[in-house]
Amino acid sequence: MTQRLFTAIACALTFCLTLCAEETPRPNILFISVDDLNDWVGCLGGHPQASTPNIDRLASSGMLFTNAHCPAPACNPSRTAIMTGISPHKSGLYDNRQKMRELLPDAELLPAYFSNNGYWSAGSGKILHYFIDARSWDEYFPPKETEDPFPRTLYPENRPVNLPRGGPWQYIETDWAALDATDEEFGGDWLVSKWIGEQLSKQHEKPFFLACGIYRPHEPWFVPKKYFDAFPIDEIELPPGYKEDDLDDLPPAGQSQGPNRYFAHIRKHGQWKRGIQGYLASIAFADAMVGRVLDALENGPNRDNTIVVLWSDHGWHLGEKQHWQKYTPWRVCTRVPLIIRVPKGTRGLQAGTRPGAECRKPVNLLSLYPTLTRLAGLPNQLSNDGPSLIPLLETPDAQWPHVSITHLGRPGNFGLSEERWRYIQYDNGDRELYDTDLDPYEWTNLAERPEHAQRLAKLRALAPESFEAYVPASVASLPKLPWHWSSENPAPASKPDGDPLDVVFTNNRNEPVNVFWIDRQGTPKPYGTLQAGWRKPQQTRPGAVWMITDANENPLGHFIIGDRAAEAIVPPTASDGQ
Repeated sequence: MTQRLFTAIACALTFCLTLCAEETPRPNILFISVDDLNDWVGCLGGHPQASTPNIDRLASSGMLFTNAHCPAPACNPSRTAIMTGISPHKSGLYDNRQKMRELLPDAELLPAYFSNNGYWSAGSGKILHYFIDARSWDEYFPPKETEDPFPRTLYPENRPVNLPRGGPWQYIETDWAALDATDEEFGGDWLVSKWIGEQLSKQHEKPFFLACGIYRPHEPWFVPKKYFDAFPIDEIELPPGYKEDDLDDLPPAGQSQGPNRYFAHIRKHGQWKRGIQGYLASIAFADAMVGRVLDALENGPNRDNTIVVLWSDHGWHLGEKQHWQKYTPWRVCTRVPLIIRVPKGTRGLQAGTRPGAECRKPVNLLSLYPTLTRLAGLPNQLSNDGPSLIPLLETPDAQWPHVSITHLGRPGNFGLSEERWRYIQYDNGDRELYDTDLDPYEWTNLAERPEHAQRLAKLRALAPESFEAYVPASVASLPKLPWHWSSENPAPASKPDGDPLDVVFTNNRNEPVNVFWIDRQGTPKPYGTLQAGWRKPQQTRPGAVWMITDANENPLGHFIIGDRAAEAIVPPTASDGQ
């Protein structure tokens, strides 16, 4: 064969392949988020009683990533990283109190990128952290203009139901109960799955990016009674990862991450097994809602051309490391379900995914953005930090030079996941090392053993060298504390209980006011004068009471501090002319 003929054939083949790619319809994307779901999923084996037949059938039809981790162990930084493709250590968004659009005003979210490239982007339920970001969507349910992603949901009239509130430090939604209601009467995720199912049952003029945010098993664990009935309380098993002395070999920073008041409070009231029952019931409810969505896809016109992705924003502790909730660097909190199913003929993966495939390479949800855009044949988004997962979707055991980083709360705190090893680094220099092949629950910290010194150095070298500074939320974006007029209610004594937090006092009167802390005995303690129009940050604690007086120390009103940073606005009076 002459060189000229070879070149001609090669050009012809290239032309044909390009033409075929252009004629291949762009795939739809079904993007399912399940909130606060750890590895208590049947196909991941995290708890022997977990019942997730619908998530399991999705895994059996696509690829299950058994070593997937979240970008951060909290909703806001994890979801922001997933939806922007920008890592927390690049964006500076590390915790739930910060605001995405204050730090990333121009970031193009995943739905907006698809919409700007010819897709119809729509969603329902919680995808971001308690807001919708209306500008990023073509349509949303509830309507995007509300910026409230939650449809009506049935909650008990009198709360708490099972877990008494331990004090102002406790998140008010930490509670569980079986509700005498049908799924439809409960609403919430049932309404989300209904709306998503309706979209999947339609033919669309454009390919779609459709996001489905299932809120359970996020607290509160209130779901219809039939889901509780599936887990009789006398049969509940404790978490397999629980070990009573698990904290003994941790450095000080690790020990401070472990025990929290929630777990001690739950055990004090004999609610540990009931809490586990509530979590398992909420997972089963979430799985049923996922099943409704998958059934709508399978029975509709879009089944053969829709990529399905299912993920959770982070895991959850139910007593492991003496901890309840999230916010930790350990595997129980960073490891999450991730399932991707790609149909044959998809532009970026012509062979599709092999049913029932599993991949144990360390991956991060930060990779979802570049993976989905490349599967759809869209241009690369240059701001993406994660590697595309397409090489692993093609060959699960392919060479994979990447590790997965989970960023914890503040710059310099992170967990690093390799295929076998996990390395945790705290900003004070403390560290932990685990062999997850031999120690999947991370019971034995190997970091201080001399034989692992080289491994530690190697893993640390794979982590980021620099971290964007932490920038707190602006005062304007903080929640506002209720103002209690002294004419209606005198200031009570403080009952401080919880970790320190910052409150910003703002004086909206036309004259100075005095600020007093009311101590535990009800005695006012002066904290200075706040001039008209001034603001003053003040460290305080949940349950503290702060009284405001006029210049003559006549009481005007007071604030009772809640469980998070807030702004305390002293309102003007009618005489102020405002």
